[in-house]
Amino acid sequence: MIAYLLRRLGLALVTCVFISILTFVIIRLPPGDFVDAYIANLAASGSTISVEQAAAMRQEYGLDRPAIVQYALWMGRVLEGNFGVSMVWRRPVTEVIGDRLWLTMLVSVSALFLTWIIALPIGIYSAMRQYSFADYIFTTLGFIGLAIPNFLLALILMYLGFRYLGLNVGGLFSAEYLQAPWSLARVWDLMKHLPLPAAVLALAGTAQLIRIMRANLLDELRKPYVVTARAKGLTERHAVLKYPVRAALNPFASSIAYLFPYLVSGSIIVSLVLGLPTVGPLLLQALVAQDMFLAGAIVLLLGVMTVVGTLISDILLMWIDPRIRLGGR
Repeated sequence: MIAYLLRRLGLALVTCVFISILTFVIIRLPPGDFVDAYIANLAASGSTISVEQAAAMRQEYGLDRPAIVQYALWMGRVLEGNFGVSMVWRRPVTEVIGDRLWLTMLVSVSALFLTWIIALPIGIYSAMRQYSFADYIFTTLGFIGLAIPNFLLALILMYLGFRYLGLNVGGLFSAEYLQAPWSLARVWDLMKHLPLPAAVLALAGTAQLIRIMRANLLDELRKPYVVTARAKGLTERHAVLKYPVRAALNPFASSIAYLFPYLVSGSIIVSLVLGLPTVGPLLLQALVAQDMFLAGAIVLLLGVMTVVGTLISDILLMWIDPRIRLGGR
């Protein structure tokens, strides 16, 4: 088991290196650079800068150096915990991201746990009561959840909250706590606003995982070892929950690898609609402005989250399925 974990950790580190290279390449793919985008914005507003000023800006941000040198300098700073200075905000990237990163992680983890808490029991129940009235209801709701975009659901909830309850359901804080320092009152205000964005983000993932869990468990329930267990008089609870559910959880646990980063990257439009102070809108702004340090840090974060999600999935699978733990013996 230890050898398996060490091997997975080694692969995760190597993957992170390739992710950093790919991130840097992607950020540099659009034509031009930040200075070109800055000059275009100035021209749109009727202002200009001289060629000397543009050259000075490129030198200030290191944009005049070869790409390999820029990557080496960027990664050297990243390994030291310094993600550079945002070209748009003129502040360190860590300060620009600041609370947005932790709020994004809080919303994403809350949505992930909500997805599991809802999808797991419904998927098990639907499989054990196949073709029942409740199964049809859950199946219909699952298809509706897959069909409705998250941002549309956010708009509907905002309208209903404002129209019938007179409440502004957007954001993660009330107006008086937006710029307030952290305190117990601000944390409580955050907890009161957290369920709505978590539920909106969890909708599509929940609907999808219900279908996955139902299909996997139905496949397990038809296998000979379950039929034999029932024939020997084992109770339905033990015959289903002890082994088939654990076996059916394998693809369920594997979904963390893509759900975790999706909750961050897929929340950009939802964050814009609900006015959430997360990194999604910040990433969109950085990409439009070609702010390579800010955009690179966020894209690198998404890539690393994918690796972390995969590692968590591997650990869960090793715990759930003995065949994985004992596979090397």
